[in-house]
Formats: sequence, structure tokens, C-alpha cells
Amino acid sequence: MLAILFGLFLLLCDPVCGVFQKLYCSISDSCDCDFKPNIRDLEWDLYKNVYGQHLAQDVVSEEVAKFLQNKSPDRPLVLSFHGSSGTGKTLVSSMLGNHLYGSAMSSPYVHQFVPTLHFPSPERLSEYREELKSWVQGNLTECARSIFIFDEMEKMPSGLIDVLEPFLGPSHAVFGTNYRKAIYIFISTTGEEVINKLAVENRQAGRDREEIRLADLQEAIAQAVYNNNTSGFFQSSIIQQKLITCFVPFLPLSRHHVERCVRSQLCQQGNCGRTDVVEAVGSNMIYTPVQGQYFSSTGCKAVPAKINFFL
Repeated sequence: MLAILFGLFLLLCDPVCGVFQKLYCSISDSCDCDFKPNIRDLEWDLYKNVYGQHLAQDVVSEEVAKFLQNKSPDRPLVLSFHGSSGTGKTLVSSMLGNHLYGSAMSSPYVHQFVPTLHFPSPERLSEYREELKSWVQGNLTECARSIFIFDEMEKMPSGLIDVLEPFLGPSHAVFGTNYRKAIYIFISTTGEEVINKLAVENRQAGRDREEIRLADLQEAIAQAVYNNNTSGFFQSSIIQQKLITCFVPFLPLSRHHVERCVRSQLCQQGNCGRTDVVEAVGSNMIYTPVQGQYFSSTGCKAVPAKINFFL
């Protein structure tokens, strides 16, 4: 009843009532103040604007929809994105924020961490562990429906991320807050070797790209990140305890996918008809392996700079 009264009050309140809004979020189990998920728009955005990633499109849309349909999940949703640079990992994480919150990625309940910015000194590991634990706990107490995005996990100090283990399991709750309603996204290039190797073998065997299955890569990615001593998941208890809901592979992109990226960005600039630029950028990319030239070595990451060069 108290949460309802606060909700009615906020409808009549002007912008200076931010303090009351935070209080409402702290007692509202669903954190309705900004959590406004639109799964249909998320699915549409994934399938329209993420190129060459059938696994990521399917896994993200299905896992998020299933998670949100459960009003009392037994554990948080934990997705770990893996693949080469420029394949869409950061783009997909942004889509989640954009379609789950009313104020999109600028929502105060979307939290992003970059190791080189937030955890730059490995010798301060103990200090970082305490800060991260306190930060996550404090934000979950304020709003159970929070998203935590950890970018560049390959640069994360080893041992830091394990401080999250208690938050990722099936039973952690404190101060009446259900920690199991949060979403965690980890982003990493670690594991790209096993993903790219399978993609090349699949291409050389003449099989269709969409024949690659999630089951073909799950365990291989888990082992790759666990055993890589430069990974933030190196010998991690989070991996040992199987607290990752799903390892999401992002496949290397072919020239066809790169040219779709070029065409999309040109249209955003009002240059949809510049097929000459599409062709020029596509042919100017570096493709691997040497024998075959199947996949762009930088995905779509270099596309904006090359578009500017050829316009």
C-alpha cells in the first residue's frame, strides 16, 4: 500500500521530487519508476540492426523474455558476450538498456564498468573488491531491477569479479530486496579464437553459417575464459559454480555483413544511394584467414572511419 501511495504522489510531483522517487524505488519490488521493458521492440531491434549474429539474436531475446516473464526468478540473468572486436557485443548490451528502461541507457539503474577506467591499478585489487561489492549491493538495494554491464573483461584484474559470486546465486537477499531480479552482462574478446576457429571450419566444410549451434560453443568458451590467465574470469569461482546463465558467441563477420553495416550507417547520414562507398569500404577491409579471406579482421568497428575516407 505504501508503494502505491508513493506512486500516486509521484504522478503529481514535479522534477524536484527525485529524492522521493528514489525512496519509492527502494520500497517498490518492481522499481516501476523507470523499468519499462518492451520485449517486442528489443527483438525487432536485434533482428533488424545486428548483422550476422543468429546465435546472439536468439539467445538474448529468448533469455531476456523468459527471465522477465518470471515474476520471482530463482537467480539473476547473467549473460557473457564473447567474440572479436566489432561483432556487435557492445551494441547488443546497449539495446538491452534502451528497451528495458524508460530513460534507456541514461537510466540511473544501468551501471557500466570499464576496467581501464574504474579498476586501472591491479595492485589495488583488495580495495576494488570492497568498492565493487559495496557499489553493487547499494544499487540493488535502491532498485532490484538493475543492469550491470562489465566491458572489456579481458582487461579486468583477475580475482576482482569473483566478489560478485554471492549476488549471482539462487538465494541472496538482504534488506527485503530481491537480488535475483538483476541482469548482469559481461563483454569480452576472450574466447574469440575458439569461436573464429569453428566459424572457419564450418565455412571450409561448405556449411551454412546458421548451422552453427549454441551447444557447439558453450563449453569451449567456458574453458577458454577460465584457463586464460589474462582474462578477468581466470580460474573464477563464478565459472566453477556455473553461475553464467549463457555464454553468448558473436561470430566473425563476412564481407556481406560489413557492407550491411556500411549501408546502414550511410542511410543514417542521408546517403543511402552511395553504393560506390559500400563497395569501396567492403573491398578495403582486411579479411582472414589468408587462405579464403572469409571474415573481416575488425568486424564493423572500422566502418565509420572508412566511410568518412571514401565519402
